[in-house]
Amino acid sequence: MAKPRKVSNLLALAVLATVYQRPMHRYEMASIMRERGKDQDMDIKWGSLYTVVQNMEKHGFLESVGVTRAGSRPERTVYRITDAGREELLDWTRELISTPQPEHPKFAAGLSVLAALAPQEASTLLRSRLDRLEQSVTAQRASIALHGKEIPRLFLAENEYAVAMTEAEANWVRALLAELTSGSYPDLAAWQAWHTTGDIPPELTEIAERGSIPDH
Repeated sequence: MAKPRKVSNLLALAVLATVYQRPMHRYEMASIMRERGKDQDMDIKWGSLYTVVQNMEKHGFLESVGVTRAGSRPERTVYRITDAGREELLDWTRELISTPQPEHPKFAAGLSVLAALAPQEASTLLRSRLDRLEQSVTAQRASIALHGKEIPRLFLAENEYAVAMTEAEANWVRALLAELTSGSYPDLAAWQAWHTTGDIPPELTEIAERGSIPDH
């Protein structure tokens, strides 16, 4: 089970990892995180950065160490990570690496109501998704190959993971499509009959009302 966090927004984790390097102001934090592609690794809402930093200072994870000004720009508060912030960064990272947690991808939400579509339309849409997944794998691999010449592999782990997950999804979609196309998918006839007649076949009624297998 995930440990309750005083500041649970994952943007806080990214901030801690960024400021761990050296003290900086919020604008510099955002610039570095964007440059590192942190918004591709996690769901970041940049508009909440001010509030996140403010909350982390409130809970003792960051502390202000002065202000800086460049030219005619407004003064900017510079923050550094505290000992408590370092411990929070390490503890949070250990949890994320060691403990699987429930995630709710939008694709799973779509699959949970897949029966609302006729089999032929579902196949067409899945084929379109597979094309995009394959293009994504190609693009991600090319990016890793390019940046791998300049960036140590240690800092590309999340990119390698993204490729592996995209490939796994593509393989699953490809297998599902093969079953739908060959007609070997279980209950395909009943599924098609549902959309042909508008009535749920008796063999699907109970399972449709009960829903999917519960998680354990």
